[in-house]
Amino acid sequence: MLTRDVLFDSRSAALTAALGESIGRMLRGGELLALHGALGAGKTQFAKGLARGLEAPGDEPVVSPTFVIVREYAGRVPFLHADAYRLTGPEWTALGLDERLAQGAVLAVEWWERVADDSPLRPEVEVTLDLPPDSDDENARRVTVRGRPEWIERWLAASAEIVDRLARPG
Repeated sequence: MLTRDVLFDSRSAALTAALGESIGRMLRGGELLALHGALGAGKTQFAKGLARGLEAPGDEPVVSPTFVIVREYAGRVPFLHADAYRLTGPEWTALGLDERLAQGAVLAVEWWERVADDSPLRPEVEVTLDLPPDSDDENARRVTVRGRPEWIERWLAASAEIVDRLARPG
């Protein structure tokens, strides 16, 4: 599958969440997003933004699904936020998340690489959050968004404001 990568430097958790929100606005249901990054890299901050973009009510805060494996939030479409860190392939498959995707939910999976080989599902979008090695700013993140070129182009066109904010220094 042909893909395109777009690289951003985020200077704050709020900007990382705003990037997630811009992607959430583009989602219509049935999409899988793979979230990659070390512990503390900002995957859950990004998911908070996704939830806002999917119009999840703000009365239930988006928190890490580490210990419950999957959290669900209502919104324009159901939003499932999963953590695959502690799962094996058979455990992942038994969750039935493929059925939820087929029913129109959006699924964002932290630590996707841990179950990717055992899953018949393929992400529409992959987001990698890294701590820049050359930065002493604890809030700085390097964010790579990967997807089909036509999807990336539509997203960038619809997200000019956040792209501009990320492109501005300081």
